[in-house]
Amino acid sequence: MRRLAVVALALAALPARADELSARARRLHAAAIVIDTHLDAPDALSTRYQDIAKRGATDHFDIPRAREGGLTAAFFSIFVSADHAERGTSAGRALELIDLTRRVVAEHPRDLVLATTPDEIRRAKRARKIAVLMGIEGGHAIEDSLGALRELHRLGVRYMTLTHSNTNHWADSSGPFWLPDFDPAASAVHHGLTDLGRKVVGEMNRLGMIVDVSHVSDETLAAVLAISSAPVMASHSSCRALAAMPRNLTDEQIKAIAAKGGMVMINFGSAFLDGEAYLEGARRRNARKDEYLALKKKWAADLDRQVKETRALLESIPEPRTKWTKIVDHIDHVIAIAGPDAVGLGTDFDGISDPPEGMEDVSMLPKLTEEMLRRGYSDAQVKKVLGENFLAFFARVQAAAGK
Repeated sequence: MRRLAVVALALAALPARADELSARARRLHAAAIVIDTHLDAPDALSTRYQDIAKRGATDHFDIPRAREGGLTAAFFSIFVSADHAERGTSAGRALELIDLTRRVVAEHPRDLVLATTPDEIRRAKRARKIAVLMGIEGGHAIEDSLGALRELHRLGVRYMTLTHSNTNHWADSSGPFWLPDFDPAASAVHHGLTDLGRKVVGEMNRLGMIVDVSHVSDETLAAVLAISSAPVMASHSSCRALAAMPRNLTDEQIKAIAAKGGMVMINFGSAFLDGEAYLEGARRRNARKDEYLALKKKWAADLDRQVKETRALLESIPEPRTKWTKIVDHIDHVIAIAGPDAVGLGTDFDGISDPPEGMEDVSMLPKLTEEMLRRGYSDAQVKKVLGENFLAFFARVQAAAGK
């Protein structure tokens, strides 16, 4: 009977302990600086402009949900898709999205503020505002011009993803993994960086602009690490050991990035988090390969129509989704192999169509804090992952400027 009584008391205590953990997590998350290094809201708003003060402005982001999620700062992605490189409109597209981002911030001065430094992010936290920073996604945006790179920096851009899914004139991409006819060998043009690519990295180092290695090929990443005088970041990539897809990083790459003071920011896409989800998604797309190839052929002479039709086809294919706790599995993995200072959050919200179940938008970020506490992380460790790691990394990059 005594043993049964002890068990009953223990079971009765479980809800109280769970409530205690939840309350602790809420307090910790509210006090923490929470940073997302990759949010594709500008691209979403450029397609269907909505007031982001209203819930549902984009699929994954607006001010009310960002407030609920405790977001302190987000890098708005200045995403320039590969088709702009083919049209010769890359720099113009980048300028349009920079203008859009600035207009969005100007329209909401009570809630948003532009930022370009770690101190400005901390100041936004104290002022109870959300800091908006900018990062170029796709190095073809500079149209092979170091002058254009410098001008983008002057406009407030503080990182550049060296490639997107397309290999540009100076750096190789890991390729468009989501296409039914994906061939990684087709992206291996330069086998790393060209002379211009090395100059781009050097100029970014000089400016104090973060070099982002998400989307680049393995050879390009190795070349960047060999020459960069500042630490580098993968703004929205996860771990290949847990999900073997080309955009993720190997353990060796994660260790090498961390050894130079850099960071890996975990992507929230289900295909990035779960190897089975990635393979199932690829299987579903391959089953429609003939339709895809027929559309490419039919609209070969009309790039705009080809992009529209193939995008519609791919969007009609349901994507598998995984459990949101996989995000913390990837955080655990980076810490286990590269240390507690090497990991943060790069959600890719509004750039992914397969967020994990239970992490559908930015409002749900506090669940990560509670889960990390549940797994035994200290308050200080949780704060590092949420934002302090990135602030320290950002300061290291800016301290290296001009050297």
